[in-house]
Amino acid sequence: MDSMYEILMGLPLFKGVSREKISEIVEKAKFHFLKYLEGESLVAAHEACTHIKFIISGSVRLSISNYNERFKVSQTLHAPNVIAPDFLFGKAPFYPCAGVAVEPTGILQISKNDYMHILNNDEVFLFNFLNVLSMNAQKAVDGILAITSGNLEERIAFWIVALTQRGGTDITLACKQRDLYSLFGVQRTSLINTLESMKSRQLLDYTNNEIHFYSRDKLLELLNATAD
Repeated sequence: MDSMYEILMGLPLFKGVSREKISEIVEKAKFHFLKYLEGESLVAAHEACTHIKFIISGSVRLSISNYNERFKVSQTLHAPNVIAPDFLFGKAPFYPCAGVAVEPTGILQISKNDYMHILNNDEVFLFNFLNVLSMNAQKAVDGILAITSGNLEERIAFWIVALTQRGGTDITLACKQRDLYSLFGVQRTSLINTLESMKSRQLLDYTNNEIHFYSRDKLLELLNATAD
């Protein structure tokens, strides 16, 4: 039970839960432990979100794109983490992203019904889940509003932060430059100058078809500095 407890306590939605409560939950809820090999699909975009999926070992590459895939944002989530928890409920409970194992990866899967019982039976679980939902809702609003306001650096940073999760690494935006400056409503020279400025500060690197962001936290620092 000690190793199980340590694994569960490392998960973002299990923080602060007592060992006794963990033991009680393990006895009552159905926990499914799944193993995936490198390159295997864990989740498909638009797949029904019937379970909450925790990454307990390894890492997963998640990609989200628009309908014609002209824009695709990808990130890697390492254990311990949870895949798109804000899509478990609501009007459209479908995964927005596709997920593939980067390496041999372990997933803890809990059905929506069992997870609802867990939330109803312990305030710590409920608070953790509501906190994640609130943070994701707030960043999404900021990201959308930033498309038409603020300087271009802020708008790019907000957009990437809104489309990725906390703990996401190796973040890339795959798109043609002409589509990107059309999206933001700027001239090509303005886009290139902004990318060059961000590159010089080691925030990103880029080619004609892809932008690689070195650190999501650095983008958040940029936004927080602007807010201050």
